Amino acid sequence: MNKPYVRLDRDNAIVLLVDHQAGLLSLVRDVDPDRMKNNVLALADAAKFLPTILTTSFETGPNGPLMPELKAMFPDAPYIARPGQINAWDNEDFVKAIKATGKKQLIIAGVVTEVCVAFPALSAIEEGFEVFVVADASGTFNEMTRAAAWDRMSAAGAQMMTWFGMACELHRDWRNDIEGLGTLCANHIPDYRNLMTAYNSLSTNSL
Repeated sequence: MNKPYVRLDRDNAIVLLVDHQAGLLSLVRDVDPDRMKNNVLALADAAKFLPTILTTSFETGPNGPLMPELKAMFPDAPYIARPGQINAWDNEDFVKAIKATGKKQLIIAGVVTEVCVAFPALSAIEEGFEVFVVADASGTFNEMTRAAAWDRMSAAGAQMMTWFGMACELHRDWRNDIEGLGTLCANHIPDYRNLMTAYNSLSTNSL
């Protein structure tokens, strides 16, 4: 039986950036490190107009500090430094921050996929939230581990997406903000910069 198309709604969505920490990022092998960083920052750029919550696990231990770029991009966002809970949903402050927004769609990315993403995703689905996992801004040890995590979350009802798909679905229509969406794509997809260069050139010449 086909499931209905549930779209992301910018008025009902929040972004959860879970455990993008230096120590955990060093474990990621299913995505090239440079591409992983680019994808995380692309998601963060796309999330600037949405409520965003940052969380880390056991910063003082081997997991290490949060990516400094994320702290800089969201200086006023709720920042939940969990003292030890592996599943972010087990942290009362994290769940309170989510529920305080009143939003029902959760866009989640994190490291590592089968734990830091899957555990809160599954917990949120159990509580009635719609969950969208940004697969290319999440990472883990290898492709087999990633596949197991994706299967588990998908079977529970999570929707798997990429940062580009997320941005486009939230944006809906190029006419809403050509420059904004175009700049996002150009900054994080090198080949897309060529398209924006051509567009800007045509726009200038038509004046």
